[in-house]
Amino acid sequence: MKILVTGAAGFIGFHLVRALSQHGYPVVGVDLINSYYDVRLKYARLHQTGITEEKITAGKAVQSNLYPSYSFVKMDLNDRERLLTLFHQERFTHVIHLAAQAGVRYSLENPYAYIDANISGFINLLEACRRHPVEHLLYASSSSVYGANKQIPYRETDPTDHPVSLYAATKKANELMAYTYAHLYRIPSTGIRFFTVYGPWGRPDMAPSLFMSAVLNGEPIRLFNHGEMERDFTYIGDVVEGLLKLLPAPPSGDPPHVIYNMGCSSPVKILDFLTAIEQITGRKANIKMTGMQPGDVVATYADTTLLLENFNYQPSTPIQTGLAHFHQWFIDFYRL
Repeated sequence: MKILVTGAAGFIGFHLVRALSQHGYPVVGVDLINSYYDVRLKYARLHQTGITEEKITAGKAVQSNLYPSYSFVKMDLNDRERLLTLFHQERFTHVIHLAAQAGVRYSLENPYAYIDANISGFINLLEACRRHPVEHLLYASSSSVYGANKQIPYRETDPTDHPVSLYAATKKANELMAYTYAHLYRIPSTGIRFFTVYGPWGRPDMAPSLFMSAVLNGEPIRLFNHGEMERDFTYIGDVVEGLLKLLPAPPSGDPPHVIYNMGCSSPVKILDFLTAIEQITGRKANIKMTGMQPGDVVATYADTTLLLENFNYQPSTPIQTGLAHFHQWFIDFYRL
């Protein structure tokens, strides 16, 4: 098994690379390291996997000084020739595609970034998998694809043709593209609809980091829809465990394509989530209520029956435990 992980400097990608490397799997990580959020966090994650910033040169592999089986390449997936060359040289058997332009609200400001990264980048990856066949392609989708769906909990069979953000539309497009390539070229593919992943090394633009930072620094917190929102928060350790279970198990259907929800199946009210942060930090939040944000949804709630039936797996970390781990990392990393 030789594994390519795209988005290796990202939140989920970093944790997955570290877990795979600790298991001794040969892994190549790639990441563009764009400036959507502070690149210092991305380089700090890379450092945790033995990749030092000063050794990174675009397009050239850097060997980890912690894990002999891991190397990293700074690369844009829209560099088609370089991507094809990497596939030719490395002969990957498995691909875990996590690279994407993230963020629902940012898609309202910079739509082209989502087309470039999430559509063009993904078709280039699919073409590389077609020309250099792999045993299994896992790719990141999102709970955002459920969009205006009113049925909860969300089931994989629910309609997903009413996205409420361009980000969601690109993730739905990814699912359709992967299905097509599975049908035409028999590329075994598994899409994972992630539900609000949080934990140590998390993205600074997501609610857990924004809330934690605001509470610790005494800054106001805007709660959209006047706080009447719920999220199916999923701890990063559970996500990595799930991906490790899925990796060696490619779908065998016709076509060989399947989609799974990956969430705790236990949504938490945003106000309760904020209360848990207050309890962990021992500080009160300065809350400012506001209206609904365009592109957002009121609730996310995963039905994880398929994952449980097929893999005997369901994320299980309680929100208080996950937030305690996140809080400890947060104050250490940001020196608060």
